[in-house]
Amino acid sequence: MAERAQQPPAKRLCCRPGYNATCRQGQRAAGSPCGGSAAAHGDSSRSPETLLDIAARRVAEKWPFQRVEERFERIPEPVQRRIVYWSFPRSEREICMYSSFNTDEEEMGSSGESGDETRLPFRRGIGLLESGCVDNVLQVGFHLSGTVREPATSSEPELLFSVSVSFDRCKITAVTCSCGNKDIFYCAHVVALALYRIRKPEQVKLRLPISETLFQMNRDQLQKFVQYLITVHHTEVLPTAQKLADEILSQNSEINQVHGAPDPTAGASVDDENCWHLDEEQVQEQVKQFLSQGVYYGSGKQLNLLFSKVREMLKMRDSNGARMLSLITEQFMGDPRLVVFSQPGTGMSDKYRQLWDELGALWTCIVLNPHIKPEQKALWLRQLRKWSSVDVCPLEDDHNGNELTNDLLEAHPVNPDLLTRPHRTLFTRAIEACDLHWQDPHLQHIITEDHYTNYCYHDNLNSSLFDTRGWPLWHEHVPTACARVDALRSHGYPKEALRLAIAIVNTLKRQQQKHLEYFRTHKKELLHKGVTSITNPEGWVGHPLDPIGTLFRTLMEIGGGSEDGAAASGSLGPGRRPVQCLLEEGESFLSLAVEAALIGLGQQRAMPDSLYSQEKFCRNQEHLLAKLQEVGSDSLVKIIRRQAVYLLEAGPYSGLGEIIHRESVPMQTFAKYLFNSLLPHDVELAYKIALRAMRLLVLDTRASGDPNHIVRSVVSSHYPRWYVLNHIEVQQCVLASTMLTAAKGDARRLQIVLESIQKNIHSSTHIFKLAQDAFKIATLMDSLPDITLLKVSLELGLQVMRMTLSALNWRRREMVRWLVTCATEVGVFALDSIMQTWFTLFTPTEATSVVASTVMSNSTIVRMNLDCHQQENLANSARTLALQCAMKDPQNCALSALTLCEKDHIAFETAYQIVLDAAATGMNYTQLFTIARYMEHRGYPMRAYKLATLAMAHLNLSYNQDTHPAINDVLWACALSHSLGKNELAAVIPLVVKSVKCATVLSDILRRCTLTTPGMVALHSRRNSGKLMSLDKAPLRQLLDATIGAYINTTHSRLTHISPRHYSEFIEFLSKARETFLMAHDGHIQFTQFIDNLKQIYKGKKKLMMLVRERFG
Repeated sequence: MAERAQQPPAKRLCCRPGYNATCRQGQRAAGSPCGGSAAAHGDSSRSPETLLDIAARRVAEKWPFQRVEERFERIPEPVQRRIVYWSFPRSEREICMYSSFNTDEEEMGSSGESGDETRLPFRRGIGLLESGCVDNVLQVGFHLSGTVREPATSSEPELLFSVSVSFDRCKITAVTCSCGNKDIFYCAHVVALALYRIRKPEQVKLRLPISETLFQMNRDQLQKFVQYLITVHHTEVLPTAQKLADEILSQNSEINQVHGAPDPTAGASVDDENCWHLDEEQVQEQVKQFLSQGVYYGSGKQLNLLFSKVREMLKMRDSNGARMLSLITEQFMGDPRLVVFSQPGTGMSDKYRQLWDELGALWTCIVLNPHIKPEQKALWLRQLRKWSSVDVCPLEDDHNGNELTNDLLEAHPVNPDLLTRPHRTLFTRAIEACDLHWQDPHLQHIITEDHYTNYCYHDNLNSSLFDTRGWPLWHEHVPTACARVDALRSHGYPKEALRLAIAIVNTLKRQQQKHLEYFRTHKKELLHKGVTSITNPEGWVGHPLDPIGTLFRTLMEIGGGSEDGAAASGSLGPGRRPVQCLLEEGESFLSLAVEAALIGLGQQRAMPDSLYSQEKFCRNQEHLLAKLQEVGSDSLVKIIRRQAVYLLEAGPYSGLGEIIHRESVPMQTFAKYLFNSLLPHDVELAYKIALRAMRLLVLDTRASGDPNHIVRSVVSSHYPRWYVLNHIEVQQCVLASTMLTAAKGDARRLQIVLESIQKNIHSSTHIFKLAQDAFKIATLMDSLPDITLLKVSLELGLQVMRMTLSALNWRRREMVRWLVTCATEVGVFALDSIMQTWFTLFTPTEATSVVASTVMSNSTIVRMNLDCHQQENLANSARTLALQCAMKDPQNCALSALTLCEKDHIAFETAYQIVLDAAATGMNYTQLFTIARYMEHRGYPMRAYKLATLAMAHLNLSYNQDTHPAINDVLWACALSHSLGKNELAAVIPLVVKSVKCATVLSDILRRCTLTTPGMVALHSRRNSGKLMSLDKAPLRQLLDATIGAYINTTHSRLTHISPRHYSEFIEFLSKARETFLMAHDGHIQFTQFIDNLKQIYKGKKKLMMLVRERFG
């Protein structure tokens, strides 16, 4: 054994899957002994085990020691020693299971030195053992004790802990350590002591139970023993010793009424439950703590690890698995948040709901244990019914947090069956599973016999126990049958699980064939009637029991040579495994697993009702497809092709059949996998699958109202119930993009894919993305543009334009610009086409400001390398478009039309006339002023003047609008009129007087008109006198009077509600008014009278009038 201590650590990790069933028989997987002598350990190189060791080992595993004592009057001491010796656990796997979260090799790694693994109690215990920190190990009967030294660190001194372990029938039943560990798992010190006993049994002092030793003592020896014991531990045991002595000396004491005395080292009694030690209080406390954190900060992961620990215990057939799950469930049911989650509109988070799902699935697994005792099943059934009856118990369909409001129910009626069916809690399936049994003879033959066949069997409707090959079938509700498989796997029966899984897959394949034959026979009748009944309202993918996932995992573990696979193969050595006799030539567990997944994914089933159920279906489907991707498809092409053909031809039984229900789950994600898998081998079949899967009937309004259409909705159900509709549309878009990419260079297929997209995709956003994808693929830098794919891209873009023309879309401007870019790449005919049909694609503003402008830009001409003739044709189309837009929307398009028509006199005159016609009715002063300024800039002052006067007619500036944005336009219009001549100025001043009531603006105009002679900068040939205009004559006299009047009116208006803080500002305003008054020949007199009137009228405002007198007298 000394050499064993020098072995590398990796060889000592007995908890790994490398340890097989022989560990339970006193041997380690690596072949090293765990008994006391070579003969006892079955070392083949030495003498065989003695009959005593063989018998003692079997007794130690199965019988409590009390039964041994009762059975035999006298047990020889050597026999007792061997029974006691063999009663300690012999496999490190159980020690590892109770001292770490997971014993899976994938989880723990091969070296054990990465991540947090070195902090696991099991790892630390191995380290302490290998460092020689375990001392004073003593086994007294069924009790093991010792000390474990914790080496000193930089921050902690060396510590010594006392450890004791009680055991019975190869299980540790109680542990004690002075470290005060508070955890679900055994501490590292308990692990170190237990592993010391397993690895170095010959170094452990072994004594019989203390009662046997005391029995051999005489009175003097017993007295000496007791007195020495009290002396050594007098401070701890003296009060207890005296109390016991008093009771023994009392004749009537209770202690004297009992025969014998308790012995903690004597092993278990007949009535004791034989199970590993599990700290129930710590399990409850930690689960409660994790739940209180709201499954955040890693608590959700910890709870999932606890569920994994339950499954690990079940796999080891450890009764603590169900016991631990019961403790966890009690804490889940006591979670105070359940009250909140049970209220309408308040749903669980996905992570929390997934924990509940796992809880329900585990209970189904437990009650389906094929070897569960009836009384135990009855106990669990009562407990499950109790939990299920609690008001806040979560429901399986998760309607609590996602119910439709009354308004929605009225607007979109749903299936009345959904509102009246009884509520099913997450424990309902487990309760129903309690009614299942394993006594069916056919089922027993399936799971226990490798060669259970009937080659003389004839397949008929009266019996269906075997298929045409004579291989067994199992007809049962598929999720229930797969739950049996999961139960067998979970409880450590891998061969049985595999046999049943094969029978279920063969049954599914047989049903597939019968469905296909029936549909082929009645195809005309079914198509004529438009039968749309969903044969499986409960889908297998996303189901609470995950039937397809269970079949896939079971078969893949065997095909991948996992631990269960090794167990299923038995110990036959080279050659065919027993279960493989139920496989066809060339068939494998891998191929069966893939076929089961394909059958489940292709099943036509109704979309689940709740948000969580729909999201779970999507997650499970994508997870299963990811597993299929890992497998690869090249070696499985035959199976994939066979299933693809079935899916296309199986009618209402397939999600890809000719007839599907409106509420049927779409197949886009699944079809993408099939398309990619089949494309290198069968292009035609790949496209048939993908094109059939493009349907999204829940959005297809054409189905309603057409009695002859093969798709009918039996129930008035509307798509807002489809919470994952956006995700499904994205997958539909991805499938279409995949087909477009694959069809590059194939005009026929591209046209077919285009038609499918236009028919089935109803989202403008997704179609636009497809158009962009097609454009990118068609214009890759390393190849010439694919004109056919470019045309497809353009067609999709045109459809987007039509779909979004009358609907609001924040990406509309981006879409328009992209379409013009795409049309430019396609060619001149495409640009000309979109301009000819602009009214079906664009708004007038878009057509002029983006489309026509881009077409006539120099960059477009250069990029397309156009000749003069082509340039002229495009320009004519653009000008025609601009004029049409200006006619339809002159307010927004007139200026763009004028700009675009500058180089064509006739078109320009037409555009100008459109502006004049629209000026009286449809255009406001801002638009007219903008166009007028444009005209002046282009050298048309008289036209600019005309438009300016039209704009002035629409304008109205009140007395207090001295910051109005139109003021600059008014000043510009007056300056333009002044520059043109006296007549033009005389014509515009009455318009100004009528439209502008703001005194400061009028005075500004007045001063500007008096600075220069009218017409000095006129561009026309008329000459003027060169004299400044008189303020005493028209038209300036009218403007002067209007300005003075505006000042007077404004002054009175301001004085009506003036405050003292505005007095100084008001005085400045009067100063400007005086300047204007003085421009008239009698202005001084008018202003004096005006001030006098103010003093008289507003004499109550004494302070203000005092300021007026100071400034103006």
